[in-house]
Amino acid sequence: MIILKTSKEIELQAEACKIVADILSAIRETAKSGVTTKELDSMAEGLTGKYGATPAFKGVKARGPYIPFPAVICASVNDEVIHGIPSDKPLEDGDILSVDFGVKYKGFYGDSAVTIPIGDVAEETRELLEVTEESLARAIKKSIAGNRLSDISHAVQSYVESKGYSVVRAFVGHGIGRSLHEEPQIPNFGAPGRGVRLKVGMVIAIEPMVNEGTHIVDVLDDGWTAVTQDGKMSAHFEHTVAITKNGPIVLTKV
Repeated sequence: MIILKTSKEIELQAEACKIVADILSAIRETAKSGVTTKELDSMAEGLTGKYGATPAFKGVKARGPYIPFPAVICASVNDEVIHGIPSDKPLEDGDILSVDFGVKYKGFYGDSAVTIPIGDVAEETRELLEVTEESLARAIKKSIAGNRLSDISHAVQSYVESKGYSVVRAFVGHGIGRSLHEEPQIPNFGAPGRGVRLKVGMVIAIEPMVNEGTHIVDVLDDGWTAVTQDGKMSAHFEHTVAITKNGPIVLTKV
């Protein structure tokens, strides 16, 4: 069931999303060569507490082995697509780091992700990030009441594939509100004009995951980390978006 939010509920959810955006901005500034993703995770947890919020991901259980996620942020490096577990390995010049982060605040969730270039990255890697972020922007523009759900999906796939990249199909975006994951699921691929009709009051997390090579991914033995099957780079951007009578509003915008 898709849960529509009132304007007041969207205002409350926007507060959670603002916290997410602020903390991701701090992570972006701190993520440099020599810094570990565990250090970034610790920083994010401390800032979450200062805001009086609750981490959204820590303790969430995975499907399959049902292993609780052990960290506050998902930190995915290079060929890691999503759900990377923070580690003591320092980031290196040329890496890319995808950080997915969410909080619960005043009963509502916010969720966002950004991929950060570390130092001087290769030109083709920088292009991957630009294409992924642009595909998210195009998807947001389709998040208009009256459109179909797959109009969002098609906006991502058509642009990404026109640039020679592939869209991950094993993971999708989602509705979000008083629960972290609500209906509907939002794939990043598909023909336009299909699925439920978008309505005022829907709040959705749109999150393209784009690979340099194959769209196929594997999940490591830790039960969480998804990696590209061919070992090539992957990027991930995400925003929480409210569908309003005046068009889409990006709640996690910095």
